[in-house]
Amino acid sequence: MSPKSPSADKKRTIIIILIAVTVTLLLSVSVYAVYLLKKVETAADNAYEDATGREMSQFREKQVEPLHDNISVLFIGIDNSEKRNQDQEDTLSDALILATLNNEEKSVKLVSIPRDTYTYIPDAGFEDKITHAYGYNGAVSTIESVEELLEVPVDYYVRMDFEAFIEVVDALGGIEVDVPYDLSEKDENDVANAIVLEEGIQTLNGREALALARTRIYDNDIERGKRQQMILEAIMDEILSVSSFMKYGRVIDAVSDHMKTDLTYDDMRSFLEYGKDGEPDIENITLAGYDDMSTGVYYWQLDQNALSETKETLQDHLELNEETKPAEQTESEAAETTEDNQ
Repeated sequence: MSPKSPSADKKRTIIIILIAVTVTLLLSVSVYAVYLLKKVETAADNAYEDATGREMSQFREKQVEPLHDNISVLFIGIDNSEKRNQDQEDTLSDALILATLNNEEKSVKLVSIPRDTYTYIPDAGFEDKITHAYGYNGAVSTIESVEELLEVPVDYYVRMDFEAFIEVVDALGGIEVDVPYDLSEKDENDVANAIVLEEGIQTLNGREALALARTRIYDNDIERGKRQQMILEAIMDEILSVSSFMKYGRVIDAVSDHMKTDLTYDDMRSFLEYGKDGEPDIENITLAGYDDMSTGVYYWQLDQNALSETKETLQDHLELNEETKPAEQTESEAAETTEDNQ
């Protein structure tokens, strides 16, 4: 038998080293994955709250589950921070995005609701800017106002403040967006002209992304909603990218202290189904309307025909039928019927 050549021994050594490195990496990823699951579970427990106190929406006949049913989630970005530390009645909803999720299609529709939308606020008993709804009874007032406006159930909500937004983007190492124009905007602490951006595709940190999402002086509420949808998609892209896996721990830390939701840990895990094959099919929807200063106060008045089309689109996406609609008229519908009969 001929002796083994030095080159054969070297190849065998290299193979052994590669196998050892691969096994070590796989073990490290597995350990990190277990660590993340525990971390998410703890964060979910800390973030959980039942602000509405209701079993289900008035637009539902039975409870829904994210893994089995078509559901909706309302994202509420509140105009508050630790520095501001405002009371609830002084806090506004700075961003409202309703997501409807179709379980079979694994598709998502994102509806951005302009903060100055003129609509009926149940807890107030009259029409006003939807941003003011939060000041009456927090998330529950905002949820009821959105349901009143769009005539679809809000099954769950997620409420985040400025700090959460900034820290999530920073934890991801920034997000890539196409800044539509040069801008000079205040920061999260209301320092004027603290954030300066130039037009074009670039990577923004958390403070810059927040300034782009919040600015209201360069266009209108509809374009503002489109920017917020663009930024939300950029965050989703980054979260779903393979390169972000090792950043998840920092992302979880970022939201744990600044987010409240009525989604449980198991509910959150079920959403992984929408992203397991990459980014789901997402459609962005805006609420068409026009600027109104007829009363001396600025409102975003909705185009009623376009609003009706949006309601139908969302109802179809959630596969609602006539039986799931409230048995009784809403207060605003009753008022309209009375006016029509006079």
